[in-house]
Amino acid sequence: MKKGHQVTMKEIAKKLGVSVSTISRALKDSPELHPETKRKIVEMAKEMNYQPNLLAQSLRISRTKTLGVIVPEITSHFFASCISGIQDHANKRGYNVMICQSNESIDQEIANIKTLVASQVDALLISLSRETNHYEHLYELYSREIPFVLFDRVHEEIPVSKVTFNDAGGAYQVTHHLLEMGCRNIVYVSGPEDLYISKKRKEGYLKALTEYGIKENPEFIKISDLTEDGNIRVAQEILQMNPKPDAVFCMIDPVAVDVLTYWKSKGIKVPEEFALAGFTNNPTSAVVEPPLTTVSQPGYEMGKLAVSHLLDQLDGLASDDPISIVLDTTLVPRKSSQKTI
Repeated sequence: MKKGHQVTMKEIAKKLGVSVSTISRALKDSPELHPETKRKIVEMAKEMNYQPNLLAQSLRISRTKTLGVIVPEITSHFFASCISGIQDHANKRGYNVMICQSNESIDQEIANIKTLVASQVDALLISLSRETNHYEHLYELYSREIPFVLFDRVHEEIPVSKVTFNDAGGAYQVTHHLLEMGCRNIVYVSGPEDLYISKKRKEGYLKALTEYGIKENPEFIKISDLTEDGNIRVAQEILQMNPKPDAVFCMIDPVAVDVLTYWKSKGIKVPEEFALAGFTNNPTSAVVEPPLTTVSQPGYEMGKLAVSHLLDQLDGLASDDPISIVLDTTLVPRKSSQKTI
């Protein structure tokens, strides 16, 4: 163990194979626990030189009744829906919410966390930026025993609760739909490969292809940085491909809308030349021409579940042990994918 490292209850729990809440109750001499269980935990705490995190304890005792929320973009319809769900249900339980946006920057994400912690929020809800490819700032929060829940864009390995969508299932639905439309050469336009949702949606795309006996072709997987310039670059690359694709599935709707807009400016017809689909069901997807096939995600419900679980943990109504909440998605077929078989 590193010199100066402060042992946490989570580390004791891992060593003994019990929950953090059990460790906490034992160290508070709770009468609910068996005396032998308490003895083992207390002995292990002494052996590991555990020292209570007095700052964290004082913050829990003197609650500010304020939560911190960090999202990549406040202006995004999806994240605005999440925030609405978070605020509504936090307010119902007597909590206020401080909202920060990372603007898809890991540096800003780290700065946001520091600001919110310095403001003594009781806990955090975080959706990671597209640049986030290292996670020391999250592990620091974890080691300091500051409660937080990750939602939508998460880091799988850190042992905190997470609220996600069935991204692989949604991507499978849309790819399967394109295959049913007769498409066989389907391009998947991914975001940065470190993003959880990039990996999961690729997983669903490949599963659908495999069921149709179609082998993965690395040339049919394009990477965008999710900026307008990056999306247009991908749209141009697709037009140069040989063999020519017959369908394109974009990881999120804004990418698909940029691709569609560029192609229309070049006289490319959708769905006649390319079927096109997105993911997220942004309001824009229904009003572009042709309307965009997509996958609906209930952002409000995600925000509601994420904050409800976090507050249940804070109020002792749920275990501190991490859980994974996975929400279903729904395919929304529209004209952009209606190719003639």
